[in-house]
Amino acid sequence: MTSEPEQQWGVGTRDAFQRLWTPHRMAYIQGENKPSGPGADDGCPFCSIPAKSDEDGLIVRRGELVYAVLNLYPYTGGHLMAVPYRHIADYTELTDAETAELAELTKQAMTALRTASGAHGFNIGMNQGAVAGAGIAAHLHQHVVPRWGGDTNFMPVVGHTKVLPQLLGDTRKMLAEAWPTPTA
Repeated sequence: MTSEPEQQWGVGTRDAFQRLWTPHRMAYIQGENKPSGPGADDGCPFCSIPAKSDEDGLIVRRGELVYAVLNLYPYTGGHLMAVPYRHIADYTELTDAETAELAELTKQAMTALRTASGAHGFNIGMNQGAVAGAGIAAHLHQHVVPRWGGDTNFMPVVGHTKVLPQLLGDTRKMLAEAWPTPTA
């Protein structure tokens, strides 16, 4: 038995579309958790996250110089970032040790995401500067975005909506448990 789509009233133009509300995205659009300035003491979330518990900060792994944290406004499930503890804006400011640990945590993140979620591929990168798309330009961070065959379905393409099937706390726990043990 099929029925006609229900008309939506009070949500803008009348149409036959069903809506999947993602109000958490509005917080990002409006600038929630964005620093008020370029300094470490200007409300930089990447500087304050390490003081939290792993669960509260969504930290998946802590290294000596770099940590891995879930993106609070993910592109896909499991989207995480490798972030140096030191408040720097540009890749060229990394020390050799920070560069090496950033690379190692990125490799480990890929392994954990493959183990935990069967990711088929990855988008890995960083946006340097606000003009290049960095949401928090004052603190360097590298995105690790897992991808799956067929993950570009109609929702993001036609509906401009991401569907994330898991709570961030559950994703953090799953990845932390799947994180590989570093080899010496």
